[in-house]
Amino acid sequence: MYIFTLRPSERGVLQQMQWGDKVPQILGRMIMIEKRDFYIDGQWVAPKAGKDYQVIDPSTEEAFAVISLGGQADTDAAVAAAKAALPAWMATPVEERIALVEKLLEVYKRRGDEMGEMIAQEMGAPVDMAKSSQVGAGTWHLSNFISAAKNFEFEGPLGDHAPNDRIIHEAVGVAALITPWNWPMNQVTLKVGAAAIAGCTMVLKPSEETPLDAMLFAEMMDEAGFPAGVFNLVNGDGVGVGSQLTAHEDVDMVSFTGSSRAGKLISKSAADTLKRVSLELGGKGANVVFADADEKAVKRGVLHMMNNTGQSCNAPSRMLVQRDIYDQAVETAAEVANAVTVGPASESGRHIGPVVNAVQWGKIQDLIQTGINEGARLVAGGVGRPEGLNKGFYVRPTVFADVTPDMTIAREEIFGPVLAIMPFDTEEEAVAMANDTVYGLTNYVQTQDGARLNRMARSLRSGMVEMNGQGRGAGSPFGGMKQSGNGREGGKWGLDDFLEVKAVSGWSNDA
Repeated sequence: MYIFTLRPSERGVLQQMQWGDKVPQILGRMIMIEKRDFYIDGQWVAPKAGKDYQVIDPSTEEAFAVISLGGQADTDAAVAAAKAALPAWMATPVEERIALVEKLLEVYKRRGDEMGEMIAQEMGAPVDMAKSSQVGAGTWHLSNFISAAKNFEFEGPLGDHAPNDRIIHEAVGVAALITPWNWPMNQVTLKVGAAAIAGCTMVLKPSEETPLDAMLFAEMMDEAGFPAGVFNLVNGDGVGVGSQLTAHEDVDMVSFTGSSRAGKLISKSAADTLKRVSLELGGKGANVVFADADEKAVKRGVLHMMNNTGQSCNAPSRMLVQRDIYDQAVETAAEVANAVTVGPASESGRHIGPVVNAVQWGKIQDLIQTGINEGARLVAGGVGRPEGLNKGFYVRPTVFADVTPDMTIAREEIFGPVLAIMPFDTEEEAVAMANDTVYGLTNYVQTQDGARLNRMARSLRSGMVEMNGQGRGAGSPFGGMKQSGNGREGGKWGLDDFLEVKAVSGWSNDA
């Protein structure tokens, strides 16, 4: 596929396209979307040190767009714009900052279908799921930040014992926001919404796998009326713009979502300038199913694992099942997985789509084969593409039984539709198995025993515990322990991540 220079009549066709439109064929030639510019200091600007990068549709393995990966000069320009805008933005009354996020939410909702179609083409989430869950996550988080901010005490007294002491919450400063491809708007809104309300200015570096949805989001920020320099976007990869941001002396904070490996590198890079680092990293969640679990618990766990084609850091990828019901659970899990359909992201329906790229596809295939080689019992799926799908990064929904805690598939984050099932006998054994991991993001518990639910919630070493299929409420913090990261995103805790605490004595109550 080639990028053609367009004739004037052809340019008119593209100028009339919406973000979600399919790429047109003009005179029999496929035209690639070109989005090379960055959003810096309130305007779209050409790269200073960019190089072309093709965006691939994982459903077809074909490039459909080209962007620029920035260089040091582009990173410096974005950081400089954010630094220059910081004093005025920090001084803007919080009510006005909240009002702008409310305006952003209006624009976001209005353009939600465009966003969903773009996410589907970029990362492979089926279009119905992309429009509902992927886009809906952004709506949810922005709404929750607005509610939390209106009840947040940004300034207040220390206490009755110290009437002239004041506690002020103020912005950390310039924030570098580095977001992943698997739930792009979920993570962009979690970071941008909190940073904006807190009074931080920011530079967003989205994943180079899914840059176009972030560029559409930048259009929304512009339409909402955020002042120039408050929000900036530079595309790039981790080695380039990502590393430049984490080491930049004028960046006060890095908020990163991605792999634990990358999180460690970011922490080391940021240490030289002692900047704040907030990390939301990988997971290897345990779903503990006791013998008295409700009849839908196993099915619910399998479908949760397969959601987003298994590309979620909080996926319940290890199912620990009490031995009394183990055989039936394995049979049910296999039936459910075999009934999951796989297909192109462009098609409506409740199927799952491809994984994001060839690298991920190859990694998942290798781990499935490793599971077979290490002696796990394959009861659904396996290596290779699903039947009838010869092109595209499609993975067969896969379930392994009789997995032992020492096996690779029980320890490594696979990030694909692969479930490992393990038996246990006692509650104490289940806790030990669940906690036997370097990760600590989300664990799940299924039992009708209320006392056991609460014991498990206290015993599991993870930042979140979800029980009996009940999701966490609005404003609940998202984040993990151990090598799943630090910091919390969402609600008041998300605001805290972007705020410094200033203690003031001798405050005048006459002013």
